Amino acid sequence: MDRGAHEPRLSIRLHFADGAMLGPGKANLLSAIATTGSIAAAGRSMGMSYKRAWYLVETLNGYFGAPLVQASKGGRSGGSAILTTLGQEVLAAYRDVEHAARVAAGPGVARLHSLRHP
Repeated sequence: MDRGAHEPRLSIRLHFADGAMLGPGKANLLSAIATTGSIAAAGRSMGMSYKRAWYLVETLNGYFGAPLVQASKGGRSGGSAILTTLGQEVLAAYRDVEHAARVAAGPGVARLHSLRHP
């Protein structure tokens, strides 16, 4: 049995003053777009509809001073999408926040886990 599957997970969701939110789902979508080169394929890889993936990309693109994802229209071979430089920076900064939170919270999470499962 994979013990890691039963370990507690810490997830970080940032709530900005203007109502914008950035959490693991949107960050994972950005990562999947970077990997697949496609908004549709990224959404499919996450079990998300094409419409939902596009909605989240449009939402993300509106959160910052410039778009995070640049998409080109499809043709016979379909469209493509890339993370802009800003998109790469936002994703890297979010991953840094996640890592710092996991490191800082590690002892407390382990203690809580041990108290739950003596």
